[in-house]
Amino acid sequence: MFGTGGPVVVYPSSGTGAWEAALVNTLSPGDRVLAFETGHFATLWREMAEGLGPVVDFVSGDWRRGVDPAAVAERLGADEEHAIAAVLVVHDETSTGVTSRVPEIRAAIDEAEHPALLLVDAISSLASIDYRHDEWGVDVTVGCSQKGLMLPPDLGFNAVSEKALAAADRARLPRSYWDWAPILKANERGYYPYTPPTNLLHGLREALLLLEAEGLPAVFARHDRHAEATRAAVRGWGLEVLCADEHAHSSSLTAVLLTDDHDADAVRRTVLDRFDMSLGTGLGRLARRMFRIGHLGDLNDLTLAGTLAGVQMGLQLAGVAVDPTGLQAALEVLRAPHDDRDEESR
Repeated sequence: MFGTGGPVVVYPSSGTGAWEAALVNTLSPGDRVLAFETGHFATLWREMAEGLGPVVDFVSGDWRRGVDPAAVAERLGADEEHAIAAVLVVHDETSTGVTSRVPEIRAAIDEAEHPALLLVDAISSLASIDYRHDEWGVDVTVGCSQKGLMLPPDLGFNAVSEKALAAADRARLPRSYWDWAPILKANERGYYPYTPPTNLLHGLREALLLLEAEGLPAVFARHDRHAEATRAAVRGWGLEVLCADEHAHSSSLTAVLLTDDHDADAVRRTVLDRFDMSLGTGLGRLARRMFRIGHLGDLNDLTLAGTLAGVQMGLQLAGVAVDPTGLQAALEVLRAPHDDRDEESR
């Protein structure tokens, strides 16, 4: 799932715990970290890093675009003393439906000839959007179980490069539960250094078998198609997709921006009360201004069509003027010929 031949550390934890593990195993107090404001979760990861002791250079953003690789090159190029120890990137920002181009960010780091580690949050992209830890030169990839892996929360993951393992030998942030070393040592014998989340590990095995049976190229193509259909519906309704970069649309979720005269939470309440369907809320600065449609994991064309029908009816019942042909636009995408097993079709 991670695209790595290296170790993947598995924790009984939320994604927040896996964030902390990535930081405390690689950094020391006072280390400088470069991070980018791509949404609510990027902001929370930055706040965590600051609370642990590193100093964070936080590049502001409008929450509608991913990390700009040129900004990475510029910041690292100006760091002639190589004081920046790590670059933090959220691959798929769950709060906004915006992705960042990790291969281009890696290329920017290499162009600057900078030794900074690349730490990437792939929590809502893992097993939903093409991701390649080794090929893209990522040092720590953070994942979790409750998105594309189709499980309840509370399995956290760190995929770790050799460079990150070497950094762990030097890192001086306090760690005990999150320490990679005892987990990796116990894993060599098939064990944990503490009580493992046995029920979730059994679930993980079944989820991986399902994904293997479908094939990752087909999984990614299905998510791409469902995202395209959802965006077609949103635009057909006359509404705005939050992501403003055509090359950065998430295939895991779509964020829908409403005009200032409508309360997105009122729409969500209407959809929940009338159709027993829960839409994602707007987070942080986007609270009450937008809602999120998830289209990841165990989802097929018919389920998505029903989801979008419920959203359309909910918008109408909540008094949002929408063009009812939006649903038809999505159905046209879904019924178009496709071959999920043809990777080139993506």
